[in-house]
Amino acid sequence: QVQLVESGGGLVQAGGSLRLSCAASERSLSIYFMGWFRQPPGKEREFVAAISKSGSTSYYADSVKGQFTISKDNAKNTVYLQMNSLKPEDTAVYYCAAKENSWTDYKIPGKYNYWGQGTQVTVSS
Repeated sequence: QVQLVESGGGLVQAGGSLRLSCAASERSLSIYFMGWFRQPPGKEREFVAAISKSGSTSYYADSVKGQFTISKDNAKNTVYLQMNSLKPEDTAVYYCAAKENSWTDYKIPGKYNYWGQGTQVTVSS
């Protein structure tokens, strides 16, 4: 089992940047496929980005492609989400999640085994 703790959220003006971090305790993140999801107010949780166990391959939702970058530092047991050119529609609670098995179905929240508590990102216009 692994515990995930997100940090780095906050209030930012449109066009600004934030970097979210997801730190793991007790087990190495190198054995997990990692994902970032977000849940806007009143909406369902949605896929944002994912990264392979080695960190060599990443995947993005079309809505954030070219705007967000996911990265992974297995030595630090941390996954990052760099968010640039933020827009008010990026406002959401952001969650990181760990998936134990294959990379398939990485866009589906129910396929992930462990979740962090979430961090709020608010983008003002």
